[in-house]
Amino acid sequence: MQTLSVPMLSGVRELAEKFDIFVLDQFGVLLDGVGPYAGAVETLSRLKGEGKRILLLSNSGKRATPNEARLLRLGFEAGSWDHFLSSGEVAWRSLQASLAGKPGMRCLLIARDSDHSAIEGLPLTATTHGADADMVLISGSESDRYDLDHYRRLLEPAAARGAQCLCTNPDKVILTHGGRRFGSGRIAELYAELGGPVTWIGKPFPEIYAAALDLLGNPDPARVVCVGDSIEHDIAGGQGAGMATTLVTTGILAESSQAEKAGLYAEHGATPNFLLRTFAW
Repeated sequence: MQTLSVPMLSGVRELAEKFDIFVLDQFGVLLDGVGPYAGAVETLSRLKGEGKRILLLSNSGKRATPNEARLLRLGFEAGSWDHFLSSGEVAWRSLQASLAGKPGMRCLLIARDSDHSAIEGLPLTATTHGADADMVLISGSESDRYDLDHYRRLLEPAAARGAQCLCTNPDKVILTHGGRRFGSGRIAELYAELGGPVTWIGKPFPEIYAAALDLLGNPDPARVVCVGDSIEHDIAGGQGAGMATTLVTTGILAESSQAEKAGLYAEHGATPNFLLRTFAW
């Protein structure tokens, strides 16, 4: 079976012996949807203490600052990472440039926890109705509160008008207090099924990896390892950017069998270089 050919490492210390730079996913690696995984706080600090450079790369529709604030509230040590780059941050910067001189566009924002950081500071007017939206921005999913039909009703009028949709969190599955639920990537897929045009920003797409490598000073990709829990996003995206990849068996694939993982490797054309049971030293 294909998964048997991927070496299972005993801990993060083995990766630290091989790589200088770490690109780490947030949810599924450090966080389980409620709080930190056992040992994750200490392991991140230990990795930084070993002199490694660390960039946290997240498919979060929120900007970098609220993401970092959450990690600190959850007990992660300040200074235990060098950079935090979210898909929401990349999208915000892109919109800031593209919307210059174009005030007054009406934006239907689909977010989580009433978070408006995705559009704060941009020349956009928020609307709650798809019928009068000039654009749709999907930065989060509240699938623990609403079913897909709720989003269908909200989005149908905007899709019928051909309003452009920007999905700033391509994750199709998320971890919540209630377990696995559909993510904003699935909502964006629904918008496309309704006939609306969708632009994607985040893993596995090249733009976010180019921004990450730029923040790191464009190092030799051979010195970099990406660690994540999604084959579609973290493994395929990291390999597409020329980096080594490590799949943790926590997160969205925690209950998947070896055969199911092998099927996903084939489906996405991406097999990790290494496996880790969890992000622990």
